[in-house]
Amino acid sequence: MTKYRPIIGITGPRLKARMPRWSVALILRILGAKPVQLRPGDSFNPANFDAVVITGGHDVDPVLYAAEPEVKPNYDGDRDEFESHVIRQAMHRQLPLLGICRGAQLLNVCLGGNLMQELKSRRRITSNRWTILPLKTLCVRKDTHLIEYLGTAQCKINSLHNQAIDTLGKNLTVSARDLDGIIQAIEDPAAPFLIGVQWHPEFLLYRKRQRLLFRALVTAASIRAQTPA
Repeated sequence: MTKYRPIIGITGPRLKARMPRWSVALILRILGAKPVQLRPGDSFNPANFDAVVITGGHDVDPVLYAAEPEVKPNYDGDRDEFESHVIRQAMHRQLPLLGICRGAQLLNVCLGGNLMQELKSRRRITSNRWTILPLKTLCVRKDTHLIEYLGTAQCKINSLHNQAIDTLGKNLTVSARDLDGIIQAIEDPAAPFLIGVQWHPEFLLYRKRQRLLFRALVTAASIRAQTPA
């Protein structure tokens, strides 16, 4: 009998951002899942999925958390609307959900939190330079799901964001920060798997810690697939 492969949706913009989506799909496929790409305009029925990944990209429109723009706009309204719908539907059905960078920010906003729209003025120890390389230090809190998945309280991560989580959304806690104290990961400790990470683990697949995060998602999706709706 063929082993069941959990179906995991991967959201992204209608155009571009192929590399992040391809990288996420690659590791999920390697780990035994069936990735399905989702874009604005697609239908989303949570009953057809076992988990969801919300990928990175454009800044989240501050209108979603009742704020005025503080930086030059770089928004995608169609994507905001589509991914907000996916997040809410996934949470309603208790699907495992991983938010990456923008995905973590939008998850926080969907739960009533807000964002810092610029980080340069808040940097004291680390550089504000974007880099795909793991040059920043992640400090993971004890007694979190994230430390169980990564297997360490400290590791190196990359940084490709100019915004970050400020006030937390409902039921969320901080899982990790960087050396400047900026939030780098959030989670709902009561949920089986509801995590947002500010870095891009899909670009660090050559590092075991980052692969373990995706493995934890696939495991949670497999368990969810066997759970009656």
